Amino acid sequence: MLREITIGQYYPSASLIHRLDPRVKLVGTMVYLVSLFLFDTFYGFIAAIAFIGGIVFLSKVPVRYILRGLKPILFLLCFTVLFNFFLTPGDILVKFWIFKITKEGLYRGAFVGLRLILLIFGSSILTFTTTPMQLTDGLESLMKPLKWVKVPVHDIAMMMSIALRFIPILLEETDKIMKAQQARGADFESGGIFTRAKAMIPIFVPLLISAFRRAFDLAMAMEARCYNGGAGRTKLHPLQFHMRDYLAFAYLFVYLALIIVLRRWI
Repeated sequence: MLREITIGQYYPSASLIHRLDPRVKLVGTMVYLVSLFLFDTFYGFIAAIAFIGGIVFLSKVPVRYILRGLKPILFLLCFTVLFNFFLTPGDILVKFWIFKITKEGLYRGAFVGLRLILLIFGSSILTFTTTPMQLTDGLESLMKPLKWVKVPVHDIAMMMSIALRFIPILLEETDKIMKAQQARGADFESGGIFTRAKAMIPIFVPLLISAFRRAFDLAMAMEARCYNGGAGRTKLHPLQFHMRDYLAFAYLFVYLALIIVLRRWI
């Protein structure tokens, strides 16, 4: 299960999306995620699917690799959809005992489920096509105006980047600890929910110790290299917009204009 979690992982490729400026991808991701809540019609979802489908095609990231990210939240996805099926009032289609499925519930459940899937796709493409260092530079550049109100922009961007980078590392560490415990006879799958929760304690303790050790090693490495924040630092690869970035903004603008039209007149 842990190996199915793809959040925070980078998929190396030489695609057009990988070569885009990280600021373009950050702005595009935020606009896309917000746009998913601006419509409640199938036409809007068709436009959103077409948009993200084009991005996935250009990114050259395998669809099955992105779908792996849905497996850890499959229970939440099913629960949310069923919750809307049974608890949305409207015209009753099926009724048994205290449960009833309505026509409005089917539509709402389908919309909510599809919206969650598109949210995962949109956020996953960002991390699949952008390295943690690029994310740091892009976030710092976008938040630069906040420096006027004394916000430590560089420190915030660095912390977010490190946290994102540590997700796959800690997942891999957890997987190793679980296999080591299972080799010693530990059982994490049998018993009730409380028994399973109790069996996870031998995993959390060494994982917590490992996380603190990695954080200490990282802090020592940064201090040994005289890291003192973003003041006076230059960048090896300064961010610069190219023609492909302007074309990406145009693609985003067309999508946003289409969503507004669909929301207003359809």
